[in-house]
Amino acid sequence: MSFIQKLEAIAIDTYEQIINRELMAWKKKILRKSGTFERMSKTAQNKMNTFIPKKVHGVITESVRNLVEAVLKGSKFVSKERDVSCLNLQQKDQWVKETIVTYRKTAVIEGAGTGAGGILLGLADFPLLLSIKMKLLFEIAGLYGFDAKKYEERLFILHIFQLAFSGEEKRRETLDIIEHWNETEHTRELDWQEFQQEYRDQIDFVKMFQLVPGIGAAVGAYANHQLLEQLGETAMNGYRLRILSEKE
Repeated sequence: MSFIQKLEAIAIDTYEQIINRELMAWKKKILRKSGTFERMSKTAQNKMNTFIPKKVHGVITESVRNLVEAVLKGSKFVSKERDVSCLNLQQKDQWVKETIVTYRKTAVIEGAGTGAGGILLGLADFPLLLSIKMKLLFEIAGLYGFDAKKYEERLFILHIFQLAFSGEEKRRETLDIIEHWNETEHTRELDWQEFQQEYRDQIDFVKMFQLVPGIGAAVGAYANHQLLEQLGETAMNGYRLRILSEKE
């Protein structure tokens, strides 16, 4: 091994040590118990949900059902193939971060536009945002070298989504599945009704303000920025867990 190769190997080892520390901090955040303020916010959210029109709930439910079906069937979100076999984890991470920024900007523009258009366009934001989120996840899977044409990989993508947008108990359960993904067979079907309920419970309270005239554009832009940031962080760390687990 040449001197340059030794330096590169040291750099890779150092970067992976940094990633392991980041993963520990991220998992601690995922697994922490809800504080008093969060529990109060959840109670307020549940109360607010009773005032949300059935039409809104219906739009979200149907959008999520269609999304799960499209992902499991396969072809709709599969991105173009990229050869990333020559890239190390640090290089993949950088490409993924740049991709998250691009999709986040798209979501912000879309959220501001639909939020400014009143209740009908505000409702249209739900399926549009879901599509943006899922395209991002498929893109990230490819950049980390996983083939989303495979059913198992598409199922993993849905678990990443669920980890990003679920309540405390479901987050713990889903993180455990992701951490041990390489050790088990994945034949169990996803419960899309539970999937959509968890998603609705996590985003309803914020996104409802997007339907309010006068503030919808600002709320839509901010909410979409935060939601894409949250999803991107979850996806990056989910795939990092798999990659480092495979190396071990």
